[in-house]
Amino acid sequence: MSEQENPSVNGAAPADVEANVEADVEWARYTGAARTLVLLNSLLALVLELAMFGFVVWWILTLDLPLLARIPIAIAAFGAFATLWGLLVSPKARYPLPTAGTVAFKLTAYGVSALALWGVGYPFAALAFAVLAAANTAVVTYVRTRAA
Repeated sequence: MSEQENPSVNGAAPADVEANVEADVEWARYTGAARTLVLLNSLLALVLELAMFGFVVWWILTLDLPLLARIPIAIAAFGAFATLWGLLVSPKARYPLPTAGTVAFKLTAYGVSALALWGVGYPFAALAFAVLAAANTAVVTYVRTRAA
């Protein structure tokens, strides 16, 4: 039977699959300009998270240690940081923290990253990153808890 004759995909009609995907994303509950702003804030959150990991690794790589010590430390720190983030506070976390725990974890992680950026010699960029990350966390938290 061809795809046109059988509209089901894994037992669900294509419209049902699309509805489930739409329900999983936070911006799907909004329309117009609000939807665009929530989507852009989610994209900003992704950029901030990637920068957060990068700042910590960058700082570790600038430590006064032999290169053969810095590289495995940086890899281990990145792995631990990314694993904790994914398990505890990502949108599809396996062990999601309550809202207050998520906010505290994110602000601590962003704070550590801002300190790492400060440590490599960019204090104003670190302050800007910390303010932007805090504002983004506030908006993401509001959007996610508003519909819940």
